[in-house]
Amino acid sequence: MKHKPDLSFWKLWNLSFGFFGVQIAYALQSGNISRIFRTLGADPHSLSFFWILPPLMGILVQPVVGTLSDKTWTRWGRRIPYLFIGAAVAVAVMCLLPNAGSLGLGISAVMVFGLVMLMLLDTSINMAMQPFKMLVGDMVNEEQKAKAYSIQSFLCNAGSVVGFLFPYIFTAVGIANVAAPGIVPPSVVWSFYIGAAILILCVIYTTLKVKEWPPKEYEEYNGKASDATTAAEKESGNWITLLKNAPSTFWKVGLVQFFCWSALLYMWTYVVDAVAETVWNSTDSASAEYQTAGNWTGVLYAIQAMGSVVWATILPRFKNTKMAYAVSLFLGGVGFALIPFVPNQYGQIIPFLLIGCAWAAMLAMPFTFVTNALQGYGHMGAYLGLFNGTICLPQIIAAICGGSILSMVGGHPSTMMVVSGVLLVIGSLCVSFIKK
Repeated sequence: MKHKPDLSFWKLWNLSFGFFGVQIAYALQSGNISRIFRTLGADPHSLSFFWILPPLMGILVQPVVGTLSDKTWTRWGRRIPYLFIGAAVAVAVMCLLPNAGSLGLGISAVMVFGLVMLMLLDTSINMAMQPFKMLVGDMVNEEQKAKAYSIQSFLCNAGSVVGFLFPYIFTAVGIANVAAPGIVPPSVVWSFYIGAAILILCVIYTTLKVKEWPPKEYEEYNGKASDATTAAEKESGNWITLLKNAPSTFWKVGLVQFFCWSALLYMWTYVVDAVAETVWNSTDSASAEYQTAGNWTGVLYAIQAMGSVVWATILPRFKNTKMAYAVSLFLGGVGFALIPFVPNQYGQIIPFLLIGCAWAAMLAMPFTFVTNALQGYGHMGAYLGLFNGTICLPQIIAAICGGSILSMVGGHPSTMMVVSGVLLVIGSLCVSFIKK
């Protein structure tokens, strides 16, 4: 098996550039879904149930995309066709979802329509996102993977900054940030429109710049023929067998992921209400204060992403990658726990900078550990699709339990941030189980 060649910075950049557009769409979803459904009339105690669909679609879609793309060869490549189709669907849905309250439907029909659009949006984003991780696994050698995923992390956070800031920026330039009850503000609607346009342009750039290896060359570098697999190899490709044969690192990193992504789910679900409650003393979704809190939360998300970019440049300087991972998650846990105790909107910047440290590590390190452990196992796409279950399953479980936990902590969304902090600290402790 030939050693994969070193790639220039710009080739590594081009492999992941489309991630910038995909992440804008993801940022708009994660930063505004709770705000949209609260504006449409959802109750805070049932809000977490709306968040079951995104990870559920992820756990169903990404293994399928990974497995199918392992067996796909076209003139455009094996991963890129799935990227392009996913992005095209995401663009269409991004133009429909924020208009759910403007269609003249009853409250029940609006919720159903919003849920269907949310399901399609997350399905398409997952379909577009997964190929970027697989392209790195396919074409980047072990020595450059950390660099490749760091570039991906930078583009991810840059896209996040843009997506999170859109509602705040559009409000600043005069687009209305309030609307009639049950109607999503125009500032949010236009954010989705512009995000959709950037997404498709970025994906077109990637499809023009990246040329995947043909089957023969792929086999030379990865030691596995694609469309000429033996019957035994095909049999070993089923998901249950793959999970049984997965390296222990796959499961140990998955344990860390469980606590990390549960914490993130509660942030996405409750942080707008938490900031509105802590800083503006309001959780009335129809009020101007609540919508202002929604915009400011987008700014805080952007600050988190910028902090993550800076922290991502510091992570490679740690001599011990496990220590870097654990420290990052611990700092994020402290950040979460601080949110309810900072009543000043600008003071909230500090907790979100700390959360950005955890986010930087969560984006890059798990895939570095796992893809290195998977060398020689084959079925890279299928394994990475299955590994996505360690992101999705914790969110599903957390979403199911969210309303009950909210009641247990007195019904205050701000207290759910403390819950997230505890979960992230537990995740940092579990890093010690990983063996490099």
